[in-house]
Amino acid sequence: MFVFTSKMKLLAGSLTLVGLVFLLIGFNTDYSSHAAEGHGDAAAHSEGHDAAAHAPAAEAHAEEAHAAESVAADHASEGHEAMGHEAEGHGAVGHDGHGASHDLSANRPWAAFLVNSIFFLGIGIGTLFFLAIQYAAQVGWSAGLIRVFEAVSMYVGIPILGILFLVVTGGMHMHHLWHWMAEGIMDPASANYDPIIAGKEGYLNMPFFTIRTLAYLVIWAGAAYLLRRNSLREDALPAGQNLFFTQRKLAATFIVLYAVTSSMSAWDWVMSIDTHWFSTLFGWYTFAGMFVTAMTVLNLLVMYLRINNHLPWINANHQHDLGKFMFAFSVFWTYLWFSQYMLIWYSNIPEEVTYYLPRFKGEYKPLFVAMVAMNFIFPILVLMSRDAKRIFGFIGLAAFFVLAGHWLDHYIMIMPGAVGYDYGFGFAELGGILFYAGLFLWVTLSQLAKAPLKLKNHPMLTESEHFHQ
Repeated sequence: MFVFTSKMKLLAGSLTLVGLVFLLIGFNTDYSSHAAEGHGDAAAHSEGHDAAAHAPAAEAHAEEAHAAESVAADHASEGHEAMGHEAEGHGAVGHDGHGASHDLSANRPWAAFLVNSIFFLGIGIGTLFFLAIQYAAQVGWSAGLIRVFEAVSMYVGIPILGILFLVVTGGMHMHHLWHWMAEGIMDPASANYDPIIAGKEGYLNMPFFTIRTLAYLVIWAGAAYLLRRNSLREDALPAGQNLFFTQRKLAATFIVLYAVTSSMSAWDWVMSIDTHWFSTLFGWYTFAGMFVTAMTVLNLLVMYLRINNHLPWINANHQHDLGKFMFAFSVFWTYLWFSQYMLIWYSNIPEEVTYYLPRFKGEYKPLFVAMVAMNFIFPILVLMSRDAKRIFGFIGLAAFFVLAGHWLDHYIMIMPGAVGYDYGFGFAELGGILFYAGLFLWVTLSQLAKAPLKLKNHPMLTESEHFHQ
């Protein structure tokens, strides 16, 4: 029986408390001064951002296909006009509408909290999806790890509550992460009117946006709760009886719902930050990043439990299979990343390439290149061989690169559209990491301690115990 020791409670509680303090400091920091020192103030961006930053990027891109003038002309014809690329988050002004001056640096702590909420949500929802797959596909090798998957899945609701907090505060205009929430943006009589965003009003409106977020919370957290509840009930049944087929039907239902809600949530919480831009691959791309993040954390958690002799029925073959999932989905994520980038680069359509201009041609380029390297090159080099997937040191090294790389991936997806070039790493960013990490440890370890780590009546437990390859 796993015990949630006082030392681990102290660690989890301390991380949460320190993270909360850092968050409070971050939210009470005036980032406008940082913007003036490091990236220029709002006026500088308003007067010279397009000429000083976008022109070189556009000219570089023009060598590949279009002239910078055609990009600007196409955007002007679509209603960007005075706002230019700022509607896409590439400047420090104009995020409230055409010509409206707004210092995007004020969004930074809110954007940092969204980055960490999405990143840690991936751990919970990726594990929940993996748990459902074990039942739906009648998987045998992982039966001895079901309780570990259940414990991590129970964390899924906490980051969604964090995102719900951002949704509500955004609707109250306490921040401007999602440009389409700006006042008058969909009103033809307003100076802030944007015809492109107004065309999406049927989907991007505050009541429907909030309802969808609540629906994700109910569906995902509800599925995690029901799978966990049935698992505990199964332990109380007489020997030879189980609830496997009940679990299988529940898991299959969740997988269907998740197939829809996973993409929708990515559109809502991340893609709608860059409201004019869209990608038909974005839902799959976000899912792949979340899933490989979850598999990496599961690898580390199983390693920790094995080192401390809590899973004597789990051997190197189980760890090897977890490592294969981690390796395979790192490659799958790279495939989707390249597919999205290559198609947009090749077609060179103005409303699509604006997403990549600040990320690959602008100030975010070093982070962008580092992110791709950490998420693809390093996992490939470290985990390519069969033996590496069984050695704790190699798994830990690959896990470091994968987790850092996918956190950076979410950072690059969110920050350019939310804060423009007024980005950084400080109390707000670090506070969110510590806060959610502390809550993750508390929820996961406390759930592990509430029930035996070995299921009693799972029909495939014997197969799992004798798993070899």
